[in-house]
Amino acid sequence: MRRAVFLDRDGTLLEEGNFVDRLDKLIFFPYSIDAVRALNRADLAVVVVTNQSGVARGLYTEDFVREAHRDIDKRLKDAGARIDGFYYCPHHPQGSVESLRVDCQCRKPNPGQLIRAAAELDLDLTKSFIVGDRWKDIEAGEAVSARGILVRTGYGRDEADAQSSGSGVVVDNLIQAVSWILMHV
Repeated sequence: MRRAVFLDRDGTLLEEGNFVDRLDKLIFFPYSIDAVRALNRADLAVVVVTNQSGVARGLYTEDFVREAHRDIDKRLKDAGARIDGFYYCPHHPQGSVESLRVDCQCRKPNPGQLIRAAAELDLDLTKSFIVGDRWKDIEAGEAVSARGILVRTGYGRDEADAQSSGSGVVVDNLIQAVSWILMHV
């Protein structure tokens, strides 16, 4: 079983785009590709886990989410970096698309995306990490005994100032999170 680093997508790996519905809104932070490459060199699985409630809200489709992930994957591969898996939740309890208006186990802070990735990719969740810009990302990791790191990008500045039951580490951005992870593996 491998250790993994789970990355939230929008606000952590990519700039926060407020319901990213076009490929040109998929903007990497300047350090994101280097961060993923560093995790790859350390032989850690890198897995994107993302809530995509825009699908349930009717703002874009699951086909678009998959297209976006293929685009991210290609751009990373072209730069010598690799994502081992992309997982997303299309649901939202107040969504306008009736079939997706559900309380589910895959919407963070629930750990369903992490559990599915662990089963499919043979990952040891108890020796893994999750990096995100919201406490609900950290809580999803803590639910499966992964260590959490909150970044102050995306929504992270406001989240870092808010009270949370989470016990995650707080750093400025993804590259600092990766540095912290590499010191603790």
